[in-house]
Amino acid sequence: MPKKWIVAPQITDDVRNRFPELHPVVLQLLYNRGVRTQEQIDEFLNPDWGEDVHDPFLFRDMQKAVDRIMRAIEKKESIVVYGDYDADGVCSSAVLHDILTDLGAHDVHVHLPHRETEGYGLNVPAVKELIKRGSQLIVTCDCGTSNIEEITLAQDSGIDVIVTDHHHQPAKLPKPYAFLNPQLEGETYPFRHLAGVGVAYKLAQALVMHDARTAHRLPEGYDKWLLDLVAISTVTDMMPLIGENRTLVHYGLVVLRKSRRAGIQQLVNVMGNTPEKLDTTSIGFQIGPRLNAAGRMDHANSAFELLIEKDATIATELAEKLDQKNKQRQRLTETLVKDAEKQISEKPEHIMFVEGAEWPVGLIGLVAGRIADRYHRPVFAMTHKGEEIVGSGRSIEAFDITQALVEHAELFDRFGGHSQACGFTLPQERLELFKKTFHALGKKVLRSEDLVSVLSADMRLDLDRVDWELIGTLEGFEPFGEHNPKPRFVAEGVSLDEVIPVGKDGKHLRLMVSQASGLVRKVMAFSGADGRNGKLTAGSRIDMMYEVSVNEWNGNREIQLKLIDSKPYGG
Repeated sequence: MPKKWIVAPQITDDVRNRFPELHPVVLQLLYNRGVRTQEQIDEFLNPDWGEDVHDPFLFRDMQKAVDRIMRAIEKKESIVVYGDYDADGVCSSAVLHDILTDLGAHDVHVHLPHRETEGYGLNVPAVKELIKRGSQLIVTCDCGTSNIEEITLAQDSGIDVIVTDHHHQPAKLPKPYAFLNPQLEGETYPFRHLAGVGVAYKLAQALVMHDARTAHRLPEGYDKWLLDLVAISTVTDMMPLIGENRTLVHYGLVVLRKSRRAGIQQLVNVMGNTPEKLDTTSIGFQIGPRLNAAGRMDHANSAFELLIEKDATIATELAEKLDQKNKQRQRLTETLVKDAEKQISEKPEHIMFVEGAEWPVGLIGLVAGRIADRYHRPVFAMTHKGEEIVGSGRSIEAFDITQALVEHAELFDRFGGHSQACGFTLPQERLELFKKTFHALGKKVLRSEDLVSVLSADMRLDLDRVDWELIGTLEGFEPFGEHNPKPRFVAEGVSLDEVIPVGKDGKHLRLMVSQASGLVRKVMAFSGADGRNGKLTAGSRIDMMYEVSVNEWNGNREIQLKLIDSKPYGG
């Protein structure tokens, strides 16, 4: 399906004149990312731990949370860390487990719910079990903001609850002992976009600061060694890599590359990667999927155990098991996506629904994401669990999918999520009404132009401007991720001098291309390159959207471009 290209507006002379010391390409990229003041530029290009990481006690309930936890430790109370089954919840749980244990907590129990049998967040049977076992304090991570009934039950039974979470505020809020969520109305913390692990880390950081003023049980710099998990979760949970998140991930990658965690060391080995090459792409496409595979295919406990394991032999076994679960997840997802494709008509609705009677709950979000990417429409993927429908949604930029659920809350038993992703349950008898309501909503709010897949580029850049100086400049924009994508450029009137099939079955193409200057550049067109807007044929001319990279082999380095999309010249 042809994609619409949007090239960002060129910066004005006034912007250039205000920052004459910056390379024009750098200034364009910064401007595109909303980085437009000297303070923002300094923070973006030179993340500084002392300047750009906020005081955790800026959370309005942080002191209250720290005091309650320290009292629990001093009185040897039973503390429960209640997480979530995805990578963010697992890493958040590991962060809190580590800090509480190292502060001397007497009894730290970690509970991660089973995705299929318990669902997201706290649940009443689990809380009743914690009451029965004598728990005295629950600290949630990556969940809790919507759990009114469960938190009320716990607190009425004598268990204090501290919520650490980052999900959007629902219509009604629970009343825990302390509430740490930067998304809440009236919250005083200055950065709203922390991942669940970011909030858990701020609590850990506050506990470290308290310990430094009092007992001195933790070594100096203790909190820095938690940043490997912060980087993994922030990237995997697709949080914007701007502001404090950018600084946390910047330093987190440094820690990740020399992580002391046996589980991470062995997982990197199983992945076939090396520590020094780890970056946000490694997290997003290798580490994150393997950690998530545990909760999708079985139980998230195996991922949590990997992260806290200190024995290298046991960590190796756990890493290999996660790798196998991930491979199973990949195979089964492909099967489900094919089943979903069979349900789609030649003229898809503005909002799409796919479902299966036996689809695993842990995979429906992946199915929704794949279909949404292909058709560029909001997609709900659902599975039938007895008399209940469990669903997951993925959306496009023009449609806030969770807000749509909020506006039709009467249809659902439970729901939650972000603007681009959601989860929900509803009774079987409301399924058709749900479909009818959202089909009508899609036709009402989504325009035809919203349903055209868009590729965005930062600027037009001829090939002779891609040099080693630019390569060095672009490295200053790492780490790449949400709200800071890898820079993309457009070159027009490019001659295809050579088109050479490479790789297994020749499914990739190596292109040798040039423009009027005569400079020849190598371009790699990966999987399905011939299916782009126009066949890539030697001797033809195209407009191309590309990314800049470096190819390294046997100690040699060469500039190599990656083809994102192409069109016939002037098309």
